[in-house]
This record gives sequence, structure tokens and C-alpha cells, in this order.
Amino acid sequence: GRSPKLGTLYCETNESISAYAVGTHRHAPEIADLVERIAGAPIEVMFTPHLTPMDRGILSTIYVKPADKADSVEDAVRSMMSLLRDTYAGQSCVHVVDHLPATKYVAGTNHVQISVRPSGKRAVIVCAIDNLTKGASGAAVQNMNVMFGLPETAGLLM
Repeated sequence: GRSPKLGTLYCETNESISAYAVGTHRHAPEIADLVERIAGAPIEVMFTPHLTPMDRGILSTIYVKPADKADSVEDAVRSMMSLLRDTYAGQSCVHVVDHLPATKYVAGTNHVQISVRPSGKRAVIVCAIDNLTKGASGAAVQNMNVMFGLPETAGLLM
């Protein structure tokens, strides 16, 4: 956020990582909606954001319980990766990757890296973005480009 609060001041957060808005984050419904639309079924999504004092970037780790019809978590993860690859095929800014995404791979870009891993009885979706470029400003430029018939990535690719 932009408003100064004790819990977000650099001198209070430097050399620390902390969870915040556990179970109440304003973007949790959007994440759940997208995951459910991709899955085509209701899915319980657990999302806990963490404050990491760095210049830019957000790393999301999202835990989901695979559908009962999945033979195993590993099968569900393979299916989720395949679905993500199909969904984002041809998208220049969304990259479904085999490695674990990290903010350093997307810093200064309008790119998203996303991957899925098994973890016990759940699947873990890991997603990295540069929140300064891929946030509202990048979305605004992408939308403007589409509205004016420009290539969607005009002014966004490095």
C-alpha cells in the first residue's frame, strides 16, 4: 500500500519477511475466481501474502486441493500445467515455466511466470510478477494498446 503505516515503513520491515492480511486479502476473491474458472469447479483457495522489503516484485504461493476425480496430486499438477499452457499459449507476457518462478526473473518487465508443484495432498501454484510494471500501469498500457489496435505488448517488452 501507499499509506504510511508502522508495519510498512522500511526501517520497520528491512531484513524481515512477514505475512499480512491472512485470510482477508482484497485480491483473494479474484485469485479464487480465476482458479475456479480454469478448473471448471469450485476449489478452496488459500492465499497468504507476505511483505518482503524489496524494490519491486510479488511472489504468490497459492495452495489448492485437487478435484476428487484426480488420480493423484501429481496427475492433478500435470493436468493443471497442461491447462495453464493451453490457456496462455501465444500470450507474450504470461509464461508457464517448469522452474520455480522468482521475482528476479520478471523484474522490470510486464511478464508473469507461473508454475505448479505437488505438496502433500495439495497443489501449490507459484506466480511471480513485477508489481510496478505488471500491476495496474502495465494493464492500462495493454488495454490502451488493444483499444487502439496496437500490438498488445507495445511499450511493454524489454
